[in-house]
Amino acid sequence: MRHLIPSWVRVPVIFFFIFGLTEYFIDSGDKPAFVEYPIVLGFLLLVLLIIIAIEAIISALENVMLQKLDDEAKARFLEDRNKTYQFMWLKNTYIKLLGQKPIEEEGEIILDHNYDGIKELDNNLPPWWLYAFYISIIFSVVYLLRYHVFNGPTQIDELETELAEARTAIEAYKKTAKDLVDVNTVTLLTDASDLSAGKTVFETNCVACHMADGGGGIGPNLTDTYWILGGGIKNVFKTISEGGRSGKGMIAWKQQLKPIEMAQVASYVLSFQGTTPANPKAPEGDIWEAETQE
Repeated sequence: MRHLIPSWVRVPVIFFFIFGLTEYFIDSGDKPAFVEYPIVLGFLLLVLLIIIAIEAIISALENVMLQKLDDEAKARFLEDRNKTYQFMWLKNTYIKLLGQKPIEEEGEIILDHNYDGIKELDNNLPPWWLYAFYISIIFSVVYLLRYHVFNGPTQIDELETELAEARTAIEAYKKTAKDLVDVNTVTLLTDASDLSAGKTVFETNCVACHMADGGGGIGPNLTDTYWILGGGIKNVFKTISEGGRSGKGMIAWKQQLKPIEMAQVASYVLSFQGTTPANPKAPEGDIWEAETQE
């Protein structure tokens, strides 16, 4: 097969195959393994030099053999060799992987066991099975060293890392998906765009009871420090969402307004604090101290 694929293709392929295996088994974070562990680079270079040396030795021996042949024999040899590698290498590889004796040589491995004329052959284990077994041993040794000697990341570590990344992704998503806000996650909005949107919602739905300046009418005064159901963004959001006191309070707006709209109008309502309305209604409820807010 080496004559079908040139060495300048075979050598890099083998090298990068080994390189890929080392990268897979050695967790070096964002850096390549040979940067984090220089000994890995040394090992890879050593393997590359060995491969190149083997290629050079085989080529040199072949050239020496060809020099001993005359032109006709040399041409015949090269032609036969190419045909052999083109059509026989796959069959030969298959036979070698099976590791069985040819039929004419089976007499050498017949055991003395004889059951009703059925005889047993003492074939060796197939090379493909042995190679797979040896590879599994090598893998187990590498795994043992990587995860139990050099304390590589365990499945628990990987789970915690993935959970942390998931939490970060959720928080990032929440920043752009404001409609996910609820009474537990709502925060006071201070952006001019949010307050402007809250003002629009307030003027559309709330001025009839609270007046445009928040001084109060049917509903309570929103400019003082007294609150019937509690102040602060969470309490105001909950009151807007769930409604006021049963039977005589404000209706629940959660069916008419989106969560982000309730957060915006709640933030706008709190912007009335400390202002002076034209006709303020008398205080109702209890004083809400800022330090008591959650």
